[in-house]
Amino acid sequence: MKNFNSQKQDLIAPDGIAVINSENEIIAFNEAAQRITGFCEKDIIFRNINDILDDHGEENKYLKEALKKGHSFSNISLTIYSSDHRRLNILSSITPLTPPGKGIVGAIIIFRNTQEMASLANSLHEKNLELQNEKNKLQAIFDSRLEGTFTIDKNWKITSFNLSAQKITGYSIDEAIGKYCWNIFQSKVCRNGCHMECTMKNEEVIFENELTITRKDGRQLPLRINSAPLFDASGKQIGGVETFQDLSEIKNLSTHLEDRFQFEKIIGRSKIMQNVYALIESVAPTDSTVLITGESGTGKELVARAIHLNSERKLGPFIAVNCSAFVETLLESELFGHEKGAFTGAIRSKPGRFEMADKGTLLLDEIGDLSPAVQVKLLRVLETQQFERVGGTKPIKVDVRILTATHRNLEEEIKSNRFRDDLYYRLNVINIHLPPLRQRKDDIPYLVNHFIENFRIKFNKPIEGISPPVLHLLKNYHWPGNIRSLENALEHAFVLCHEKIIQTKHLPERLLSKKVKIKESIQPTQQNNPVEDAEKLQILSILEKYHGHRGKTAIALHIDKSTLWRKMKKYGLIHNQ
Repeated sequence: MKNFNSQKQDLIAPDGIAVINSENEIIAFNEAAQRITGFCEKDIIFRNINDILDDHGEENKYLKEALKKGHSFSNISLTIYSSDHRRLNILSSITPLTPPGKGIVGAIIIFRNTQEMASLANSLHEKNLELQNEKNKLQAIFDSRLEGTFTIDKNWKITSFNLSAQKITGYSIDEAIGKYCWNIFQSKVCRNGCHMECTMKNEEVIFENELTITRKDGRQLPLRINSAPLFDASGKQIGGVETFQDLSEIKNLSTHLEDRFQFEKIIGRSKIMQNVYALIESVAPTDSTVLITGESGTGKELVARAIHLNSERKLGPFIAVNCSAFVETLLESELFGHEKGAFTGAIRSKPGRFEMADKGTLLLDEIGDLSPAVQVKLLRVLETQQFERVGGTKPIKVDVRILTATHRNLEEEIKSNRFRDDLYYRLNVINIHLPPLRQRKDDIPYLVNHFIENFRIKFNKPIEGISPPVLHLLKNYHWPGNIRSLENALEHAFVLCHEKIIQTKHLPERLLSKKVKIKESIQPTQQNNPVEDAEKLQILSILEKYHGHRGKTAIALHIDKSTLWRKMKKYGLIHNQ
């Protein structure tokens, strides 16, 4: 009895507290509520709350939503009636009562006279927290966090699982609660010295650990985690808590940026390349399907990555798949995934490239090599944005931007009945054609300068540039492998060259079939400035093209003749004209 009176004394608070059941009957009315309203406890218990609350006003609307929908309200201004029928202005909060597994059984109304608020502010906060249902409070905290959060008990079973944890892992709360944590996260370190073992066994807090889990859909996902032990009021450990963050978006963007697949990676100042840049800038912010065409080695994947990184999907994944690298049966599984047992060797379910590219961009390289059967399935995916895994029956919906690339002439493939015309028209919404290197030879000096800078770092050699005869050879070679072939030729030269300037003797034999017609007298600048070297070689090559005609050269370089003359004088080219 003494203990009961002590607990009752603790309930005496400046805040009025009324507890009602689902029938709107008052089942508890504390001393502060009695003081504020003037009603005695014995006179108010089991009476309808509407005796003191307006049955038709805003007050009743809040209460109905709390009882029917489980909504909570705080800091709402209400009017109630006192025992002597006076209208009292109060500030109130309404919280539904939801014991575990029983639904909404009533509500708690906490209120105070606005005239008493200044002196009772601190007390209201404490008592409001004490009277909140602990599980609802914890769930509200969990669901407001951007990080995935879950708790386990001493038996390693999950006791709570927030909304972000659902989104990251793919498992719902119902699927996770009561399961062992290793059954949900399926990491290689689970039950093998993982961070949570240190937390549980040593009561140790772990910060900024990284590991990879397997999502419900089979995808591997990198996480950054923190974990800490949980204690009860007596200080006894009762489990652990973990928060985790999805690192895939961060790692994806970091990879892109480290690889520097931006516009500056697509080298060229020729008019035809300026048109390519303009197309990329126009199409990147949209979700239009793009067909990138051009011979092998022209840089089709570079353009695709530039489109992705300049789009609103840049934080999402960029997934590239070469359609010519797989036989038909394996390509379908590679693109759309497969279920366990779908074919011999399918020992587990596996997501395809479409699922991996969700919320991002998928590049289908060498699209012209697709078989007719896969073409049909791809067309359906483009139309519906959903598909089924090989051996599966459940439709999977994705949000993916499709970019395609090919070195083939798809219109000729259509005439030969090797490519579907309806698929072609779906893919060819925007066409970006990359010209072969032989059609943009004015860009060769800039490409050469770019590769020399890269190889200078890679091979740690102080090579400054190439000789004019080398440039002449490079500009007159037909380059069947395009930019990739040019890069390989310069890498070959870097391996053999032990001088500051690459000479013709350092080039591969295949480039030396033509006679060198230009003297080796014009060397790169003495300032060891790669930009000026490239500019000098560019001016020289255009002068050669127009047989020394300065007017045509200035027009080709988009500068006036006086500027051209100054640059020629600067680089010592006047005496060669």
